Amino acid sequence: MSDHSAIEWTDATWNPIRGCTKISPGCAHCYAETFAERFRGVPGHPFEQGFDLRLIPEKLEDPLRWRRPRRIFVNSMSDLFHEDVPCDYIDRVLDVMRRAHWHVFQTLTKRSERMRDLLSERFRWAAELPHTWWGVSVENRRHGLPRIEHLRQTPVKHRFLSVEPLLEDLGEVDLRGIHWVIVGGESGRRPRPMDVTWVRSLRDQCVRQGIPFFFKQQVVNRRKVSLPLLDGEVWAECPDFAS
Repeated sequence: MSDHSAIEWTDATWNPIRGCTKISPGCAHCYAETFAERFRGVPGHPFEQGFDLRLIPEKLEDPLRWRRPRRIFVNSMSDLFHEDVPCDYIDRVLDVMRRAHWHVFQTLTKRSERMRDLLSERFRWAAELPHTWWGVSVENRRHGLPRIEHLRQTPVKHRFLSVEPLLEDLGEVDLRGIHWVIVGGESGRRPRPMDVTWVRSLRDQCVRQGIPFFFKQQVVNRRKVSLPLLDGEVWAECPDFAS
């Protein structure tokens, strides 16, 4: 867990789970895997086992020790709704989120069907927590658009999209029930290209529908640029997390 984060749309990260597995094209150049695998085999390092999926129960109660309110990205180095994370452990993570009510928790997943099903039934109580935000990753039409529909079917108050890495033009997107859209291009050693017209299309759709739009990053001349200009402006809109 880190009480500060370089991720532009959050304040801190909390990782009671480490590691993940690839399920779609957006995972191909996973930044978390790249980071974790650098330390595979290093004795005593948090990622001694690389990016293998692991539960880290000793990290569960870390948010309770932070008294200053923060926006906390849940499992920046994993996926809470990974199929190999037991429901009993998810229950423990959600219970900490319930108890640490002075924070805002931002949970992002590619396993949107499992999130929908669990928050609709077993963990319906967690879906109703007012200080939690639930999001899905969207990289293309084939994999990303169905996740948006699963998110819309999830009975939560706050929904957001992380459209990163944006790999193609998404066209007209059904944004009903979505409360925040974050967009970014891929970075790293071999970033796949992102056309700024794809970003502009999403920005324009958000503006028309009154949805906060956050343009996170773009690679320019092989260098990552955080909060880049789009048509001469920085787009770093955030919702009212207190509402």
